[in-house]
Amino acid sequence: MNTVSRRGNEVADQDAVPDGGPHPVDRHVGLRIRMRRKELGISQEKLADALGLTFQQVQKYERAANRVSASKLYEIARALNASVGYFYEGLATVEEIDPPAAPNLEAHAFLLTPEGAELAAIFPKLGRSRVRRKVIELVRAIVGAEESEPAADAVRARVLTYEAH
Repeated sequence: MNTVSRRGNEVADQDAVPDGGPHPVDRHVGLRIRMRRKELGISQEKLADALGLTFQQVQKYERAANRVSASKLYEIARALNASVGYFYEGLATVEEIDPPAAPNLEAHAFLLTPEGAELAAIFPKLGRSRVRRKVIELVRAIVGAEESEPAADAVRARVLTYEAH
């Protein structure tokens, strides 16, 4: 996507993203804000109060619906007891920022759920790798069972339909 500068020259829009969604850097910073806030057990309301914002504005920053200005990121870093650089850690190089990075975003989204955060905190405490492997096998078995449940539900629904007539 190109834009026209004030001088009338066509220049590349460096913030453009092909799908029209938030820029990957904005998404990354938003996820890091949310992750840090949740690590500290701070609600969106508390963070918003500390920043003089509404909690909806904090939500928009975290979802990358709105960009965080440099000065606001500095304030967020102070409120969350982190360096500004923390919010950029793990960011891909310019060459690597080719959306979509879906698997990484899915992992981030999971880690931001209460269950994901708890699992991430507890899992490393499992000292032996054999035990961790068994936990993973258990989760895979549960997922496999859940994937086959719709077929069982359909059979149950048919049985109930026939019994009702």
